[in-house]
Amino acid sequence: MMRCLWIGHHLPFPMHEGAKLYSGKLALAFSRSGAFVRMLGFGGEAPPAEHGERIECISVPGVRRRAVTGLLSSMPLKAALDATPGYMRLLERQLAQPWDVIVLDNYSAGWALDRCLAHRKVGGNAPVLVHVSHNHEEKVWSSMARHASASIPHKLLLWQNHRKVSRLERHLARSVDLLTTITDDDARSFRESRSRGPILTLTPGYDGPVVASRTITTDTLRRAVIVGSFHWIVKRENLARFIASADRLFAEHGIELIVVGDVPQDLRSSLEASVRATRFTGFLSDLGPVLSQARIAVVPELIGGGFKLKFLDYFFARVPVATIGAAAAGLPLELRKELLTSEDFDGLARVIVEQIDQPDTLNRMQEKAFALAQSLYRWEDRGSQLARAIERIRHDETAGRTQQSPAAMTPAQEL
Repeated sequence: MMRCLWIGHHLPFPMHEGAKLYSGKLALAFSRSGAFVRMLGFGGEAPPAEHGERIECISVPGVRRRAVTGLLSSMPLKAALDATPGYMRLLERQLAQPWDVIVLDNYSAGWALDRCLAHRKVGGNAPVLVHVSHNHEEKVWSSMARHASASIPHKLLLWQNHRKVSRLERHLARSVDLLTTITDDDARSFRESRSRGPILTLTPGYDGPVVASRTITTDTLRRAVIVGSFHWIVKRENLARFIASADRLFAEHGIELIVVGDVPQDLRSSLEASVRATRFTGFLSDLGPVLSQARIAVVPELIGGGFKLKFLDYFFARVPVATIGAAAAGLPLELRKELLTSEDFDGLARVIVEQIDQPDTLNRMQEKAFALAQSLYRWEDRGSQLARAIERIRHDETAGRTQQSPAAMTPAQEL
């Protein structure tokens, strides 16, 4: 059984937000392909019981560093806050054991890269190093620094973090044996800093609730819905800017906007003070009722890259999707054709107003998107793809060591 050490930010269980969902589902799928996976990270819970023999989680002792410490570090803020003495000691204990694979999950795990590279030089069989990226972070932070509506000091901090992210991410891309991305666009961006070595695109899979059939009618509530977790600065910015564009227009046309998910209290309070059409529900464990009553789901992602996991929740719930064109770049072209898109938030709000009373169009969109997504997004495929890519690298390295070793000599030849 292949043994894998998985170094992450937070332990992904429970999987209630995009980054945790991708990490957790990919690790579970990889374990089902025949690997044993030990995951390290802050907080979290044990993995689902049915996977107990194949995957385990170890929570990092203590808490992350304070933000001020991270600002003074040469590493990006997220990585600097994770690099605690407790995490470093935990990593050392794990590196004393034999591993076939070490996964650095997300750029925040880059704090452990140099230690893992040094570990490879000691002993016999060196583990395969894999970086599981969630975005091309250099592009994400560049976009954030350019477009964020922030004070000048805040803008300077964003640019500073962008430079740190760029430096660490390029180091990761050049150093690992295998780099995985969520979209082909990210793979092309990484190729600029990773001139050699495999890059594997692992789009997300889906194994959540599936609505077998649905028809949107004039009796369906004139409602748009946004589902997500909005603690990350990029998510906060996108949500606030979309509501600023859409709320007044929606109120004028009698359209309700429902925001489902964990919104930080300071952001929620500031938004609720001025909105007319928007309502916040907080976190809901069952999205079925709210999605079944919506005519359109919105992915308001003007800033940030990567694949938007909420697309899959909406496709399989048979809710038509409206989004920014750039946010849909990770989808195949045939799926992108089944979305309502615009290039900015003002345009996106207008498109929703124009289409929300067109049930025939909305039903055609949700039916085609559902049919396409069914064949494209399977987690078990992603686990086996990752396992095969790692096995190829292990095979090539073994073959290379064999070729570099002196040929075996018979006793006669030795004489």
